[in-house]
Amino acid sequence: MKIIREPHEMQQTALTLRDKAIRIGLVPTMGAFHDGHVSLMRRAKSENDVCVVSLFVNPLQFNDPADLARYPRNEAADLEIARSVGVDILFMPSVAAMYPPDAQTFVEVTRVSQPLCGGRRPGHFRGVATVVAKLFMLTLPRRAYFGLKDYQQCRVIAQMARDLYFPPDLVFCPTVREPDGLAMSSRNVRLTPEERRAATVLPRALELAQACFAAGETNPTVIQTQVREHLATEPRARVEYVEVVNAQTLEPLTEIAEPALVALAVWFGDVRLIDSVMLTPPKPNPAPPAPDLGDISDIPHRTNVPS
Repeated sequence: MKIIREPHEMQQTALTLRDKAIRIGLVPTMGAFHDGHVSLMRRAKSENDVCVVSLFVNPLQFNDPADLARYPRNEAADLEIARSVGVDILFMPSVAAMYPPDAQTFVEVTRVSQPLCGGRRPGHFRGVATVVAKLFMLTLPRRAYFGLKDYQQCRVIAQMARDLYFPPDLVFCPTVREPDGLAMSSRNVRLTPEERRAATVLPRALELAQACFAAGETNPTVIQTQVREHLATEPRARVEYVEVVNAQTLEPLTEIAEPALVALAVWFGDVRLIDSVMLTPPKPNPAPPAPDLGDISDIPHRTNVPS
């Protein structure tokens, strides 16, 4: 595994690989690797010629300096995991290299970044869009892989890539969960044992939303209320938001007649966790096709066929 720390070296390496028609798969991360990251790495490895993993704790997407300081970091463990998966290149730039003192350019996606986490974390998605745009230009991937646990982040990146004509295919992979259902997150390691047990209320609340919808409930307010009431049964859970929104635009719904997202953000102590689940209405049954009568000239006694 090659470790690259300088952006220009990473870009030159990517240009050389691209000139040789070698396909690069990129997995952008902030480190503190877990099995969710590993699943993305393995998929990138299997679908491309070279797997590049970026490891960069991006300060621009932290609106709270204390949250940035507390973000888990374990470079030695991350290096070992990346090697064990067979990552080809680990790109580990410094903050100064990615954001020189005279940097003046940022990327901002507007509407889809404003609801949900966007309203509670000012500047967060501006930081996400800016760093992902830089990583696309530095690693020149054929495909880039993201986990759907950060659903709004995926929507922001998809909108940015579409609007700015970024070339890589975006691959959004299902959330990887612990055996008890909790979505894997680098932040989970900061939970106390009691908070970790309490956090299982999140997947249970989302399962309740799915069950309500499967039973025929299409009123977003009813589902949202049921989820909130279930979260309230856990005294350690401090709810920041529970929303039911259009899965494409992330705007509020009055009825779930199209794919919807149940999204939540909940605090356990000083750890903020997010999770979500999709609710997809069944497609209406298409009208049955008209029977193919074919050549009726050889069908005897067909008296009800119009001439």
